[in-house]
Amino acid sequence: MLTDSERFAFVPRRLHGFKTTGNAYDACQCDETITKGDTLIVLPEGVVGIAWTWPIAVTAANGALHRVKDEPKASLTELAATFDMRVEDLAEATGLARALGFALDPVFECPTAPG
Repeated sequence: MLTDSERFAFVPRRLHGFKTTGNAYDACQCDETITKGDTLIVLPEGVVGIAWTWPIAVTAANGALHRVKDEPKASLTELAATFDMRVEDLAEATGLARALGFALDPVFECPTAPG
C-alpha cells in the first residue's frame, strides 16, 4: 500500500478568502478547518496573511491582522523558524501577494525559499 508521500507529488495548499480582515481574524480563532500556515486572502483590503494563533499579514496593508514587529530576516527559512511554520507556507503567501501586486511588509521582503 502506498503512503501519502508516495501517492502525491505535491503539497496541497489551503487558501481562505474573506471580505474583511476582521472576518479572517475571527475565522482563524473559531473555524477548525483553518490551520496554522494556511493562506488568508482579503482582496477588498489588499491583504494576504498567514493563519496562526494570531494571524499575521505578509502585505504592507494589514487591516485587523497582526503585523510582525521585527527586523527583516535573511531568508524565509529564518523567518519561518521564528513562527514555527513551514517555509513553504510563507513562500506561498508572499508569492501570492506579489502576484496580486500587493506591497509586502518589509519584514517579508527577504529572498524566497531555497530552490
